[in-house]
Amino acid sequence: MERLALYPGTFDPVTYGHLDVLERALHVFDRIEVTVAVNASKQTLFSIEDRVGLVQACVADLDGHDRISVTAFEGLLVDHARATGAVALVRGLRQVSDFDYEFRMALANRRLHPELQTVFLMPAEAHTFVAASIVRDIHRWGGDVSSFVPPVVVEALAGLRDTPRP
Repeated sequence: MERLALYPGTFDPVTYGHLDVLERALHVFDRIEVTVAVNASKQTLFSIEDRVGLVQACVADLDGHDRISVTAFEGLLVDHARATGAVALVRGLRQVSDFDYEFRMALANRRLHPELQTVFLMPAEAHTFVAASIVRDIHRWGGDVSSFVPPVVVEALAGLRDTPRP
């Protein structure tokens, strides 16, 4: 039986840290679905379509890219896991401060879907401080984000800079 894991997140934008966790997950699971979340409570830089497209572009060159799919999803993640037959959720833990939130979410998901496992993976040390929120802040102030995100994301962010914001 093929083991499918969901790797959920807003990916606004996708970072090298996200990609590092994804590559690690490919060593554990047969297939990974990067599940790009629509989160009404978050104002994102990129539309859901743009975020899906950026993730697709970023994973195209990864070893094992043929075992990765990228989808948009809105709703209860455990319902999506049931519908897809996923056996696990992949979550990245960069530092101790991530653990509290992720631990509570894992317990809630376990209550809602006891058969679904949550697997925590740590990125390489070089990416432990990289968060999409940091990238957004650096971008907002005109800083260079090229060491945090792939070139296609740098280009997309530059395009946002040229677009007037409301």
